[in-house]
Amino acid sequence: MSQTSFTFYSAGLRIAAHLYTPDTPAAGPHPALVVGHPGTSVKEQTSGTYARRMAERGFVTLAFDAGYQGESGGLPRGLEDPAQRVEDFKAAVSFFATRDEVAADRIGLLGICASGGYSLSAAGGDHRVRAVATVSGVDVARQLRLGADGTQDPAVFQSLLDAAAQARTAAARGEDPGVMTMFPETAEQAGQLGGEHGVEGFEYYCTPRGEHERSAKFFAWESIDKLAFFDAFHAVPLIGPRPLLQVIGGRAVTSWMAVDVHQRATGPKELYWIDGASHVDLYDRKEYIDIAIDKLTDFYTTHLGTDH
Repeated sequence: MSQTSFTFYSAGLRIAAHLYTPDTPAAGPHPALVVGHPGTSVKEQTSGTYARRMAERGFVTLAFDAGYQGESGGLPRGLEDPAQRVEDFKAAVSFFATRDEVAADRIGLLGICASGGYSLSAAGGDHRVRAVATVSGVDVARQLRLGADGTQDPAVFQSLLDAAAQARTAAARGEDPGVMTMFPETAEQAGQLGGEHGVEGFEYYCTPRGEHERSAKFFAWESIDKLAFFDAFHAVPLIGPRPLLQVIGGRAVTSWMAVDVHQRATGPKELYWIDGASHVDLYDRKEYIDIAIDKLTDFYTTHLGTDH
């Protein structure tokens, strides 16, 4: 497997990406996967892990930094713009469609966490995508509005909208609007705020387990009101008759969103539960990723083919 750095453009922004290719690809164009990262993450973290592992299974894969994040362009830094995030997936498909080594009619999407929701939106409106799968997939807008487990007091999101409005006014006055920090200073504080899910997120993003210097770990405040009216699942019925696979940890507090998606899907669909795994376990825990990779390989081989 080899890794090469590339850039492409999405809605005018320069997008930084890593292209992974099998060591001994067969002659001719190959099936390809666009792999998207979780919110505030970068291509060197879990999306890169999945892209590399799927390249080892015979697929050409592309892991990229979303606009405004990582090594990609765009200001303000850390902006989570759902329209841009969906466009990034479509622009990545366009990048693949220009590559001689890629079969333009054998392109799939793989979205992890927040990119799970964005990949569903992108696939719904882009018929070049032949199959879509998610791992720990969520609609980050729903998560902000309702909480990771779906039980958050509505007042919490209203307070975030208040803060976002104040930040916009501060920016208009030439003041520093600040950012919405995603993690507290300690794992204990993360647990008090978000329980086990909060602790696991802290351990992945804020410790040597998974941290990366370009992972923002914050949202620009403009993200909040942009996400307020976004619905990543609205386009799910449009994915059919193309196939959809959702890989979910059996202990994931976010799994209610995957169930919602499954109920909306109109084509071939599967909810694949990995016993014992949490939401974040599927980011980097080998014993669970191995299972996910096997399932994803079967899914994409069936619907896109493979050269291994």
